[in-house]
Amino acid sequence: MYKIVEKTALNPTVTKMVIEAPLVAKKAKPGQFIIVRAMGDSERIPLTISDYDATAGTVTIIFQIVGGGTMQLDALKQGDSVQDFVGPLGKASELDGLGRVAVVGGGVGCAIAYPTAKYLHDQGTEVHSIVGFREKDLVILEDEFRAASDKFVIMTDDGSYGEKGLVTAALEKLIEEGNQYDEVVAIGPLVMMKFVVAVTKKYNIKTTVSMNPVMIDGTGMCGGCRLTVGGETKFACVDGPDFDGFAVDFDEAIKRGGIYKDFEQHAREDDCRLLNGEGK
Repeated sequence: MYKIVEKTALNPTVTKMVIEAPLVAKKAKPGQFIIVRAMGDSERIPLTISDYDATAGTVTIIFQIVGGGTMQLDALKQGDSVQDFVGPLGKASELDGLGRVAVVGGGVGCAIAYPTAKYLHDQGTEVHSIVGFREKDLVILEDEFRAASDKFVIMTDDGSYGEKGLVTAALEKLIEEGNQYDEVVAIGPLVMMKFVVAVTKKYNIKTTVSMNPVMIDGTGMCGGCRLTVGGETKFACVDGPDFDGFAVDFDEAIKRGGIYKDFEQHAREDDCRLLNGEGK
């Protein structure tokens, strides 16, 4: 069992948890993920490691409450324990030796983009961070990004905070202003990453994207997280989650990502009834 030593609501639908998991914290690197189960009968949820402290033996996860499994996880309180916490899984991000990098995060994907920005900043890389949200109330990790960034731009779709518009517009503006990037790292919704790549292709800037398809076992056995990258089948859990953005078939990934939406909605409704004591 893995104790929840801290729990914080970052916004109405996103929760941060710090979990006591010393063996995972000792091995964790940016870009890797864990698989967590809230209870013995809960689904397995893959979550990217948002932060880790090898000395304290803790791992930070940030998740959006979107279905039954994440509702069960969010129902746990500080001091409770999660049933399973397996990791670190996946390949660590390759971030060494870069001079200037643009890190682009969208929505809850900023929880994954932040440790990347922090790692780069700590090793002396010049970091330009661009983060985007639908509205002001959904903003997360602003202070953390500012501390890890040489330039920081925050965008909202409705203009309620920061600048109005999309992260792609902010990225292209920085490029047009003469900023030359060794690499762009994009992490967020598939559609966002697809259009970030559309921008960087015009300028031939190497672009890495973090893919988050449905995963079950996290070891490449189930095949649920398969992607087409460069015309070949890859598995996000063992070959990624980072991939060359120019090579990813985003249209296929977007289509596959919508397969389970109805199932997730039904699971959410069932768990709402259970958590409210209504039964099924």
